[in-house]
Amino acid sequence: MKFAFANPYNLSLLTGAIAASALTLNPILAAAALGAEALWLLHAPGSRTLQKLVWNKRIEKMCTEMEQRELELKIASLDQRDQRKVREVIAEQKKIDQLAAQNPSFAGDLMRDELVKSKILVDSYVEMALTCLRYERYMASIDLKDLDRDKQMWESKLKFAKKEDVRGADIAKKNLEIITKRLEKIEEIHAYISVARGQLELIENTFNLIADQIVTMQSPREMSGQLDQLLSGVEAVRSAAIYTDGLLA
Repeated sequence: MKFAFANPYNLSLLTGAIAASALTLNPILAAAALGAEALWLLHAPGSRTLQKLVWNKRIEKMCTEMEQRELELKIASLDQRDQRKVREVIAEQKKIDQLAAQNPSFAGDLMRDELVKSKILVDSYVEMALTCLRYERYMASIDLKDLDRDKQMWESKLKFAKKEDVRGADIAKKNLEIITKRLEKIEEIHAYISVARGQLELIENTFNLIADQIVTMQSPREMSGQLDQLLSGVEAVRSAAIYTDGLLA
């Protein structure tokens, strides 16, 4: 409805007809223009032909622009090192797209499937980089030496607690259990960061390899396996991130 009404052609015709009606003092012209506008707004938004030729293209353009704005906001929230790496990965993806378009051996339909995968991988790369940064900032806020000192202190108190001091020993034991659990969860978060960073480098290296190989490829299926492996690895890291978020919570 918005596309059908708020476009320069429709608005110029409608305002022109109303202006002509006012200048000629002819209300029939204005009534006819409003009637035609009502019919246009009734039928145009649902027209399959207009959807295919006009509306869908405008929606696709709007979605692309919105996705690009969201991507830029995400990239801006990364540190300089990750921003540089993200832009390098995006540049490699565009390079792959261009080289693929120039390769006469690639069929259009098959190639589109692979390019969709590369787009998903770029989006996943940005999300993983953001997640890693969030976890790394959380880890930087924790004083592990202080936690280790607390653990040693409560171990010592539990070890040397007097037999008659049951309550004191119980408190020392509970504090020790909590600190031990914290240390275990921190270790799991550290392990996630290590795996995710490794997956990010794998995406970078694979994109570079595909860009090197694509000129001589005889079919998009030759890079399909490499992209599928990356997608499987990304999905595993995403599942781990859900678990790690639970630890943070």
